[in-house]
Amino acid sequence: MESLYSRNRIYLSPEQQEKIKTTRILLGGAGLGSEIAECALRLGFEKITIIDGDRVELSNLNRQNYTREDIGKFKAEALTLRLLSVNPNADIKYHNGYITSENLNSLIKDCDIAINALDFKDNTPILFDERCRQLNIHSIHPYNFGWGGMVMIVAPNGISLRNMMKEGNPEGFEFAMAKYIDGYSQFWDLSENQWLHKILVDYSKEESKTPIPQLSVGSWITAGLTVNAMAELTLGHEVKLCPKFYMASLLSDRN
Repeated sequence: MESLYSRNRIYLSPEQQEKIKTTRILLGGAGLGSEIAECALRLGFEKITIIDGDRVELSNLNRQNYTREDIGKFKAEALTLRLLSVNPNADIKYHNGYITSENLNSLIKDCDIAINALDFKDNTPILFDERCRQLNIHSIHPYNFGWGGMVMIVAPNGISLRNMMKEGNPEGFEFAMAKYIDGYSQFWDLSENQWLHKILVDYSKEESKTPIPQLSVGSWITAGLTVNAMAELTLGHEVKLCPKFYMASLLSDRN
């Protein structure tokens, strides 16, 4: 095992490390995806393609993997430079543009696992998943819930996110997903997730249409869960699939 990953020993065999190294990752969205990308790279994923048309803003810095020097720069390009500063031998590609229905087919290809960290402003994230299903690619959906993180894995032949959308309307889907987790947890009496219910109640009381609040804590927890899921899929291990999910928060012990 090369020295860069020598501290991965016991957790990963040399053969497993090599498999991770050669697995091709597509990262749709470099907001929350910025933490996921670095966590993945440091574990040993060295083939990563990043797609995002956003530029870094000051409000991103409370939770995303950028600095003040990056403000105004394209997220995908700035993130690529950061990753290469960690491992200059990695194969990192980027596209400074948004994924759309027109370029979807050309951008989502030649990957083994896709991360769907896109903003749900239209139906593009749903089309993203459908294209992954056509190509027999697992897609992973990460969510920052402030003091915790959640990950849902969509299998090519399993339940899709479209099945979970009311009337196929993607608007407010991130909040709707949080409500789904809340409802699922209450139905199955998962008391460890009760803290999320209180957050949703408070957010619902806000009068203005403000973006969903997010914390750095949730970003890093979610990144860890996502990369863990990537490794499990890469190594052929069984994972929970949509509509089931993985969620973690220290607040779970309060209930």
